[in-house]
Amino acid sequence: MTISSFRIDTLSKIMSEMEKQKYHIIGSHSAYKKCHWTHEALTSGRYCYKGKFYGIESHRCVQMTPTAAWCWFRCVHCWRLEPEDVGLEWDETKMPILDDPEYIAERSIEEHKRAVSGYFGHEEVDKEMAKEATKPAHVAISLTGEPTLYDKIGELISEYHKKGMTTFLVTSGVRPDVLANLEEEPTQLFVSIQAPNERKHKMINRPIVPNAWKLFMETLEILPSFSSPTVIRMTMIKGYNMSEEDAKEFAELIKIAMPTYIEVKAYMHVGPSTLRLTRDAMPRHTEVKEFANILAKFTGYNIISEHVPSRIVLLSKIDRPIQIGNAWTDRWNWSTKDMDDDINGEYKEAETGCTEG
Repeated sequence: MTISSFRIDTLSKIMSEMEKQKYHIIGSHSAYKKCHWTHEALTSGRYCYKGKFYGIESHRCVQMTPTAAWCWFRCVHCWRLEPEDVGLEWDETKMPILDDPEYIAERSIEEHKRAVSGYFGHEEVDKEMAKEATKPAHVAISLTGEPTLYDKIGELISEYHKKGMTTFLVTSGVRPDVLANLEEEPTQLFVSIQAPNERKHKMINRPIVPNAWKLFMETLEILPSFSSPTVIRMTMIKGYNMSEEDAKEFAELIKIAMPTYIEVKAYMHVGPSTLRLTRDAMPRHTEVKEFANILAKFTGYNIISEHVPSRIVLLSKIDRPIQIGNAWTDRWNWSTKDMDDDINGEYKEAETGCTEG
């Protein structure tokens, strides 16, 4: 463990606030949180969009972050705990303590097992699925914060791979130096984009470090060098980044990055983001798909799948997604037409204010 100067009481308060939001704190700076779709998979057999697009089994997916409260942005749409939300001040740009990757990997898996252990007592839960859930096969390194601020992120990815697990790394693209020098690539790399230009980047992403747009552009430039599939993940916010002109500018960024996929997803009105945006900023699935069609026209990418409950559309230049997990069957896969609406799924809490146990 590496330690720098940091007020321990401040760190304790940060983690206490996160625990109120149902985060399971891991060590000094990491966190796990059971995903909505882990619950859905176990109680109703429904998988998330990662299941539909890439075959990820939602009940076997560990949702975690090695940087629970550290990021170089204060994005208006983010559900990350930010200093202004809780009246605390801390240096969000530098992590004060570095736990070992092996410890973080082990503990995140343990927290997932603990979170799903209670489902064995539910009559409606398939016992075989509950058993599978205790043997996670995939890790989504995202959740909150900027994972590439953890200096040992490549080693963390390697630790999960040693356990036979696949990894998705989600980044805002502010550390091209880290991405260019990863000890091991993730199974799939996601770069989040919300702004089509530098002016909107400052308005939406609200960087707290200089040259953030330059660093982001450098990340786009190195993306084609990755051997693993890459994804440009776009968060759509009504009134901010959904005009036709925005689509044209996004298309220019996509030409630089040349990703395997583009994900176009609706902003979700939950958590601290509700202090900064109104519910009107959250688009419906039809609006997301309409924007995706415009983007397809400007990029040459085609819509190959969608997941209505998650308000997300997948575009690519390949005919079908590359399968990573084992969620697909003959009856349900990337090509299946969704029968669910976009209200009673992932966005239910955001639309109605209800919460799940």
